[in-house]
Amino acid sequence: MTDDRASLPRIGSGIEGLDELLCGGFVRGRMYLVSGAPGTGKTTLGFHFLEAGLRNDETVLYIHGEESEAESLVNADQFGIDVSEASFLDLGPDPDFFTEDPSYDLVNAEDIEEERYTRTIRESIEEIRPTRVVLDPITQLKYIESSEHHYRKRLLSFIRFLKRRDITVVATATTDATGQSGTEVRSLSDGVVELVHTDQGRRITVQKHRGVGQVDGTHGLEIRSNGIEVFPRVVPQPNDAEFDPVPLRSGVSGLDDLAGGGFERGTVTFVTGPPGVGKTTTGGLYLTQAAAEGRNSVIYLFEEREETFTHRCRSLGVPIDDIREAGLLTVRTVDPLSMSAEEFAHGVRDRVEDDDAELVMIDGFGGYTSAIQGTTDELKRDLHALTRYLSHNEVSTFVTDATHRITGIASATSTQISPIADNILFLSYVELEGSLRKVVGVLKKRAGRFEHTLREFEITADGVRIGDPMTGFSGIVRGQPQFQPGTVEGGR
Repeated sequence: MTDDRASLPRIGSGIEGLDELLCGGFVRGRMYLVSGAPGTGKTTLGFHFLEAGLRNDETVLYIHGEESEAESLVNADQFGIDVSEASFLDLGPDPDFFTEDPSYDLVNAEDIEEERYTRTIRESIEEIRPTRVVLDPITQLKYIESSEHHYRKRLLSFIRFLKRRDITVVATATTDATGQSGTEVRSLSDGVVELVHTDQGRRITVQKHRGVGQVDGTHGLEIRSNGIEVFPRVVPQPNDAEFDPVPLRSGVSGLDDLAGGGFERGTVTFVTGPPGVGKTTTGGLYLTQAAAEGRNSVIYLFEEREETFTHRCRSLGVPIDDIREAGLLTVRTVDPLSMSAEEFAHGVRDRVEDDDAELVMIDGFGGYTSAIQGTTDELKRDLHALTRYLSHNEVSTFVTDATHRITGIASATSTQISPIADNILFLSYVELEGSLRKVVGVLKKRAGRFEHTLREFEITADGVRIGDPMTGFSGIVRGQPQFQPGTVEGGR
């Protein structure tokens, strides 16, 4: 049985991510509604659609009534969108209309010249014969009708008029206080695209795509100097490949011994502990060892500057400059509230696919939830999806996470995110003989054995030193170790 949807002729929207949500783009000869509050990007999306047609040597028409042609061209140009070769049809009233007719009533639909609208649109389309039309906004048709019944009739007639000529239409509509843009237009449209701008960032949803389907849910959208970018959610695809437990090593023997020889490649490892205990340094060991084995890595810094990270690496004798120059490590700094979770995930995916990265480090989870737009629960779900995607592509992930307690271990992670982790490597401070020391241990490892002991952890000028198992103490997890008589003191 063949899929008829695949045979439907498609045209690009001019926005790659939107085409992905539409399962291949707009269907030629259909009408699409783009709705949203003012400032959400409706008109800009229409400009992208027209520009894509011009690049294909198509004839395109922009029907507008709220701004002049000159204003529209300026608005498009500020995003680097060139629609200067498009045909423009201005349905707005003459600027002298109000001075010539002082008795004009804004709410009287009869004062709008019905015949001028319909005749002008028909004649323009028959003369220009466009393949793409943007009607911005479609509610202009509502102003010439005296009732909802006549408006629906007019709208249906207009849509049929365009479809008969195999014209693809993008119409915009502003949502009302309830977030709706009119049931008539929505029901008659073949597809509905909803744009939203909240405190949590910009979002896009394809609410329907008749006969084709769409990628459900909300997705990331950004409006920048180059216009609109859409970032669909990264969805892990099933991986039928047989699991191959190849160890991922740190290059520090004691640490690898704790992990039963190393954490398996393609798994998700959380490195947890209080601030300043050495989480980033520990994660960096795995990045360094990957580089020594000729494998590419990328680290995303959320809580410190790139300069601080590189200085710390140099102080530990890590040849960070050589590694980066060899193209084996990419360092990215993420600014606060600079992007959506989807945009971040797409950036990670590009590094994995373009640079063949085999290890990704997110430093740290608290900074991630502050820098990326969205609620904490949403971000946890997005991070889970991203790490599963990486795992299915046999990419190892390290996430550092700061716990709140300085000494002892109250919880494995700062929030309820431990289910994301395949492995949990924790560091902590302990008070021993009147001084603070650091310990390291493994709390969780799904794919194999590990050492159920704690070891002293020390950062020296020569790098990281891991002591022997601290078998002679109790109370380490509480942060107050006590030496047990009759045992051999470990970790010294």
